[in-house]
Amino acid sequence: MPSLTGTRSTRDALLGVYAPPNEMFVSGEGSWLVEESGRRFLDFTAGIAVNALGYDAPVIRRAVEEALATGMIHTSNLFRTEPAEALAAELVEHTFPGRVFFCNSGAEAGEATFKFARRWAGGGAKHEIVAFRGSFHGRLFGTLAATDRPAYRAPFEPVMPGVRWAEVGDIESVRAVVDRATTAAVVIEPVQGEGGIRPVPDDFLRALRALCDEHEVALIFDEIQCGFGRTGDLFAFESSGVTPDMLSLAKPIAGGFPMGAVVLAPHVADTIAPGDHATTFGGGPLVAHVARAVLRTVAAPAFLDGVRERAARLDAALHELVAAGVGATTVRGRGLMKGVVLNRPAAPVVAAARDEELLVCGAGPDVVRLLPPLNVELAEIDEGIARLQRALEASS
Repeated sequence: MPSLTGTRSTRDALLGVYAPPNEMFVSGEGSWLVEESGRRFLDFTAGIAVNALGYDAPVIRRAVEEALATGMIHTSNLFRTEPAEALAAELVEHTFPGRVFFCNSGAEAGEATFKFARRWAGGGAKHEIVAFRGSFHGRLFGTLAATDRPAYRAPFEPVMPGVRWAEVGDIESVRAVVDRATTAAVVIEPVQGEGGIRPVPDDFLRALRALCDEHEVALIFDEIQCGFGRTGDLFAFESSGVTPDMLSLAKPIAGGFPMGAVVLAPHVADTIAPGDHATTFGGGPLVAHVARAVLRTVAAPAFLDGVRERAARLDAALHELVAAGVGATTVRGRGLMKGVVLNRPAAPVVAAARDEELLVCGAGPDVVRLLPPLNVELAEIDEGIARLQRALEASS
């Protein structure tokens, strides 16, 4: 096979579905990434909410070493392994009674919830999914159809049919599109991520639960980005007192290893039979062992107290930023999931932040998204917001 050296860069070998900046990262520690030249970047993206414990976390390193010592990285789901069963039991303990399906990503978890909802509903006419304006559930055909990004959907139409749309906070808009005979499920993020970091009011989630019960419709909570401690609770839905029929999880669940999961209430799980769905890699011994260590770390009351303390510090710093009059108009979000609404496009601010060696990302055209590791230091929060302020001033 001919070498690529001298003909094109290694960067050109990657399919261009992303447009990353020029920095090449070679190592990480805590809340910091190190570029090949030695520059250190304070990371307030955490791998888009994946690196809940930051980089090179000792608990993850130990878990990987323990898993490797067994010699079992993968067995397939044709056989039982202790890490997957133990992790499933602990997820059920921390969420609601039911069963767990493991997969490899958030989009796969979302697709699974749609399939499970249709299976539970009995198929046929009762197949529609109700989603919400501002939602993002993934880029596979089912999850893409339920994602409110027309530009994402347009090149791939026709996408999965049978998605109806409603407005967050307007229960009558939901009632207008839910039908006992045709609706299988309603899916919602308790905190919308890509849609601009918008928390959904708890009373609206309670109203959704009542409406779904009334019409025998499954209620799905997508906590792929907002779950696992990100909001200051272990799961974002806890504050509402609402129990969904299914809960989709991914991003931080295994601390950086690819993993997704769905927790299914018993009445849904009981309708799924062998052969209805499958995964080759989901819940493998190594990744499940690591995820169990992450879950135990994040679920500890003292750890969640620390998240809330850090969130309060971040809130205070961001409100000072708004008061400084540098183009930040509003702060949205919960816990360590924050959106800074700007009076101008976000992309130039994201680029200027990189010049300040701060990594942030966008959440819509005019929102800068902040997702630091859940164990970010208080001093790093102060430093990060100082750098963001300089980026706002430089890009004005």
